[in-house]
Amino acid sequence: MEQRTWIEPEPGPNSGYLQKFRLYETRANFYIIGRDKNRTCWRLLKIDRLEPSDLNILEDSTIYSEIECCDLLKRINEGNKSTGGLKFVTTCYGIVGFIKFLGPYYMLLITKRRKIGAICGHTIYAITKSEMIPIPHSTVRSNMAYSKNENRYKKLLCTVDLTKDFFFSYSYHVMRSLQRNLRENETGQSLYETMFVWNEFLTHGIRNHLKNTLWTVALVYGFFKQVKLSVSGRDFKLTLIARRSRHYAGTRYLKRGVNEKGRVANDVETEQIVFEDVPEGCPVQISSVVQNRGSIPLFWSQETSRLNIKPDIILSKKDVNYQATRLHFENLVKRYGNPIIILNLIKTREKKPRETILRAEFANAIKLINKDLAEENHLKFLHWDLNKHSRNKATNVLVLLGKVAAYALNLTGIFYVQVTPPLRPGLLLNEPFFEKNVCGEWSLNSSCNKIEDADNLEKDISNCSSNSSGDCSVKNLSYRNEDVDILESEVRNGSSGAIRNFSFKPPMFQKGVLRTNCIDCLDRTNVAQYAYGLVALGHQLHALGLIDVPQIDLDSTLADDLMKFYETMGDTLALQYGGSAAHNKIFSERRGQWRAATQSQEFFRTLQRYYSNAYMDAEKQDAINVFLGYFQPQLGKPALWELDSDQHYNVGRPGSYFADENQRLVFKRSLSDGNILCESNSPMVTSDVKKKELPSAEKGQGGCMGLSESTPEISTCETDLSYSRLLTLHFLNFLTH
Repeated sequence: MEQRTWIEPEPGPNSGYLQKFRLYETRANFYIIGRDKNRTCWRLLKIDRLEPSDLNILEDSTIYSEIECCDLLKRINEGNKSTGGLKFVTTCYGIVGFIKFLGPYYMLLITKRRKIGAICGHTIYAITKSEMIPIPHSTVRSNMAYSKNENRYKKLLCTVDLTKDFFFSYSYHVMRSLQRNLRENETGQSLYETMFVWNEFLTHGIRNHLKNTLWTVALVYGFFKQVKLSVSGRDFKLTLIARRSRHYAGTRYLKRGVNEKGRVANDVETEQIVFEDVPEGCPVQISSVVQNRGSIPLFWSQETSRLNIKPDIILSKKDVNYQATRLHFENLVKRYGNPIIILNLIKTREKKPRETILRAEFANAIKLINKDLAEENHLKFLHWDLNKHSRNKATNVLVLLGKVAAYALNLTGIFYVQVTPPLRPGLLLNEPFFEKNVCGEWSLNSSCNKIEDADNLEKDISNCSSNSSGDCSVKNLSYRNEDVDILESEVRNGSSGAIRNFSFKPPMFQKGVLRTNCIDCLDRTNVAQYAYGLVALGHQLHALGLIDVPQIDLDSTLADDLMKFYETMGDTLALQYGGSAAHNKIFSERRGQWRAATQSQEFFRTLQRYYSNAYMDAEKQDAINVFLGYFQPQLGKPALWELDSDQHYNVGRPGSYFADENQRLVFKRSLSDGNILCESNSPMVTSDVKKKELPSAEKGQGGCMGLSESTPEISTCETDLSYSRLLTLHFLNFLTH
């Protein structure tokens, strides 16, 4: 019988992912039998039930056959007949994690699942049913297991509905973008520690103990939808994914702005994946583009009020050097590379200053940060008051946003690659599809072709900027390998084992990201993200060869279909953070919905959001804090509901893995102000380093040279007016062509 070591490598997608489990119990132990999809690999996990408060787990290192596994269960049953034998409990599809309140440990299991899509042959699932099972046998549980507070914590955790908006995959790293999955070979523990895995805390103990992730699934929270569409008589699959960050996570008025680690509220990564719907065994082309939304990265807050439907915005001036803001953008560069384009949609003018306060401060922050960066790494800052422009017809707003989107997309590009039959499906994640060459640049694995240098890339963008026709095709910004012509010729001639008549296209990479925000990053932001997604879809379909021109008409059926998907995503994300569906006035008017019906719908959603924020969000925030491990109950310490607000993370159990992620100490109100404001009233001090470079996502990835620094003039703050006017005129000139 084959033996495996205790610390084992992460199995490949076809050789060891356990996908179905059966839970059995005796008086002394739980036994979980796990098997792979092909029923060739059977494993055993044993959990001690006689320990009332600790968690003891033992993994059998043996790989069993199905017959051997049945024999093992029979022997376990025989050995425990005196205490009732072995009993079947439930079928399950993965462990969500383990949690402890004041009494015993509980195990969270997925007991029903449903398929919601597939990427490169890897199935994506949603949860349709879950169970929380106490570990200790009833005869050894302490009185605390039945206490009022214990039951209240259990009820609170169950308000986090795992059947809504959580998704996972056994073999595809759905917490990462397609580009990262094909370029990097991360597996196991490091994947759980990413910002988009919401059960990192719940699985931390078992993963650290077993040194593998065979038994757990990594849950992503947000939105996932996959549909089949057609254009020009050819079918393709469109997948829209939104990944919500677990850092500084919570509800609308209880989580605003940035914390001291540079984490922002309502931080969501959106990925749009497009691939051909082709028969099995044929080469497939696939493309993706990523964009980001997140709260304005300043220390600001709004106090929840049952009397005021629009509370005042409170801006802290303590962080004069914008250190937290710097950290936030450094993290974005690390994740996506340069350039970072910021689209700020908040109001330009108000009778009573609210949004304009943040508008001016945000501009000052970017200006100060850019002074310390090399010019090619400057943050590109665009102000565009969506409310002001939406007074015209909705079509005009989307047209103008489309031009803004085209500007951003020309700077970042899209990701595109052809996957040949030997690499699909199931083999994509065994090793990186791309590798770095000796120059530190990315190319197809097993080839070391030099990517076009930065000077040529800069020249391409400059030509795009000066093109009076406004034709700025992303195709011109792709990164072509030097020897592509030779390779293309070989493929066409059938050499090197390639398929005859298969037209080879070089890969393209996205470098940098568009970051969009309004105040809540829900309603206006979602409209802008749709506009960006529509422009990107045109370039994606053009790269796939499905359309001749990289553009989709705003009045086309395809544009309407995409709008529905973004509207659904916007509603989902708005319910998660704001408590109601999104305000979709622009989408509704675009569809020709009766104006009175739109107004009624918007009014109802405003009331729904107000009620949720004023009466429901505190408990919702508590549930999130417990689920993510930001609050861990402890005997002798105040209960969660006895605290004034969620500013309590120092109350948790000593040595908490998350103890400092969202640490707050003083404020009764739930502010975005962090420890740096609690410890001292003196301004923050940062090192005076000129022309500092934000860390690049990849070594040698110097970032795309932009059209120009785009920081329009702002009358409410101190700026270099001549410089600002020049940039504004340049950007407006781009929009008008």
